[in-house]
Amino acid sequence: MAFRKAVKGTLIGGGALATAFSLSQFFEYRKNQARLAYVEAQGELKMPFKDALPTREEQLSSLRNTEEFDVLVVGGGATGSGCALDAVTRNLKTAMVERSDFSSGTSSRSTKLIHGGVRYLQKAIMKLDYEQYMMVKEALHERANLLDIAPHLSAPLPIMLPVYKWWQLPYYWAGIKMYDVVAGSHCLKSSYVLSKSKALELFPMLKKDKLVGAIVYYDGQHNDARMNLAIALSAARHGAAIANYTEVVHLLKKPDSQTGQEKVCGARCRDMITGKEFDVRAKCVINATGPFTDSLRKMDNQKTPNICQPSAGVHIVIPGYYSPDNMGLLDPATSDGRVIFFLPWEKMTIAGTTDTPTEVTAHPIPMEEDINFILNEVRNYLSPDVEVRRGDVLAAWSGIRPLVTDPNSKDTQSICRNHIVNISDSGLVTIAGGKWTTYRSMAEETLDAAVKAHNLSAGPSRTVGLMLEGGKDWTPTLYIRLVQDYGLENEVAKHLAATYGGRAFEVAKMAHVTGKRWPILGKRLVSEFPYIESEVQYAIKEYACTAIDVIARRTRLGFLNVQAADEALPRIVEIMGKELQWTEQKKKEELEAAQKFLHLEMGYKARSEQLSKTSEISLNAQEVARYKKRFYKFDKESKGFITTLDVQQVLERLNVQIDENALHEILNEVDLNKNGQVELDEFLQLMSAVQRGQISDSRLAILMKTVEEGLDLRGPVSVDRSGGGF
Repeated sequence: MAFRKAVKGTLIGGGALATAFSLSQFFEYRKNQARLAYVEAQGELKMPFKDALPTREEQLSSLRNTEEFDVLVVGGGATGSGCALDAVTRNLKTAMVERSDFSSGTSSRSTKLIHGGVRYLQKAIMKLDYEQYMMVKEALHERANLLDIAPHLSAPLPIMLPVYKWWQLPYYWAGIKMYDVVAGSHCLKSSYVLSKSKALELFPMLKKDKLVGAIVYYDGQHNDARMNLAIALSAARHGAAIANYTEVVHLLKKPDSQTGQEKVCGARCRDMITGKEFDVRAKCVINATGPFTDSLRKMDNQKTPNICQPSAGVHIVIPGYYSPDNMGLLDPATSDGRVIFFLPWEKMTIAGTTDTPTEVTAHPIPMEEDINFILNEVRNYLSPDVEVRRGDVLAAWSGIRPLVTDPNSKDTQSICRNHIVNISDSGLVTIAGGKWTTYRSMAEETLDAAVKAHNLSAGPSRTVGLMLEGGKDWTPTLYIRLVQDYGLENEVAKHLAATYGGRAFEVAKMAHVTGKRWPILGKRLVSEFPYIESEVQYAIKEYACTAIDVIARRTRLGFLNVQAADEALPRIVEIMGKELQWTEQKKKEELEAAQKFLHLEMGYKARSEQLSKTSEISLNAQEVARYKKRFYKFDKESKGFITTLDVQQVLERLNVQIDENALHEILNEVDLNKNGQVELDEFLQLMSAVQRGQISDSRLAILMKTVEEGLDLRGPVSVDRSGGGF
């Protein structure tokens, strides 16, 4: 009864809020109808590389040999790629360079949401801030567009907001309903209120105590790195010359013919792989370098003040059993006032983010304190029955959010809540700030400013509704054809369809025969993930140049499970080495660089440090005795250590076979001093860490426990069965 009264009481307030915004919705609807004349335009656009993309070498040749581009975009993140696509579809001769890989920075390290920003709308209403309201409205429009143009990479996601105080129910309900109202015709699905019992039915891991109900609303979710890549590849297919691992050394300038003032006219670039330098000339240069905005601005003018105020956001990935398959969770007020999302993603669970000031770096590292902060917040919302363990963190990463101050504002110290477009005296166009969801509208605004400032001959933007790479031929049942036509596993087929869309057939055609009855094609890189070997070959066609490109951005293995990614690396390097004709030394360097990336940037270091040489052994005497007994079942000679040979001998008694290389990997996880053997102290440290929850998926711990149970079940071999007793 109290629940019904609370909901009923919100209707008056919610209705009043809806009415207040109805007029703006009407005008917005009319405006959108005028803009949605994009469909015919898509059919008129030229696509010179509809079938096969130019190789990276051909793209570099185009950059070197084109006399002058209309636009040179520096930065291959979401915004830079969006600018390149917007420019080339306006029939502007377009180039784009990125000093690392496409989406290697912030664009691949997001919360994976396509959203308008519920908390921004709350601030807009509470402070009567029209600018912030319009920012949310724009983001909601862009959310709908992004879900339409890349349906294979994105989908609506219901997100639950649990309520633990009765007075919060009408308050949050009114706010979420306003989110629906502001979205207008772009509302994905209407939000709704749940009773306590229904909330627990949909999200059984939720903490029950004091729960009064929940509110569910909808936002979008996507594969951010693949989305970024789809934008960049779409620009390339429409004729843009794009190249990753191409660094701007300095900007080119020449005096203006009328004023004599120095104007930016291109950039000196360096191919990071060969070291060769060349000039790329352009009428307009766009700075879309995210956190590195100020670096390029200072190339233009050393005296230019910094406008970027970087903030680090850490995310963690934990096993999928922590959340339902298709329901996220929002913590609207953490212990320090931040917002934490808890979302299903790629069959895992992603939690984040933090928000702390940081220095600009190309290699941000997730810190242990941030990982523990997120874990603690997660514990606050999950049932006590669910033990949230540090050892369950499968990967962690930090992304740098490029918050900016507006150089055009009188108050240059205040953070700009939206993006800014700035044109320097020498004509350098800078786009900075903003959010993933609004990359397209940011690109449109940037190109509008560039066209006007540099008198370029171009029409209006044509990217609303323009399908991205793989989106046009995708259907929800495409994976069935992949299973039927190529004999792929169901899980693999679904993954290929959701990753490559209509291009999935190209990946399937490259797949290798497994030699099994089923699946016929598609050798997996690691057994527990649906990534297959032909994706590595296809990644090279998508401009992957390093093993890191494959584990981090062409596939998402490094973001999902660092240990699995580490296991897949040797095979990935082997395949890439064959395709790219790497020397043995180059293969070794690639393997080491990728392992370093996993170790530092993907949280492997923080994970492995849970078990170190200095780890305490917090076991009681009884536990020590139990684990010693288990250890000596393998160490028959009481040497004080075990090797792969010891493990193999015990497994043979149980008629169990494990590949020798796999055994080496299993022991190496626990071998702290890397001497090729696991000593008793190392084993006790491992079991102590397992008991404390710092480590949760040690293969050696699970293997030894299973073997011990198997041996105990078999018991001693009787004389009768051995043939004795005569």
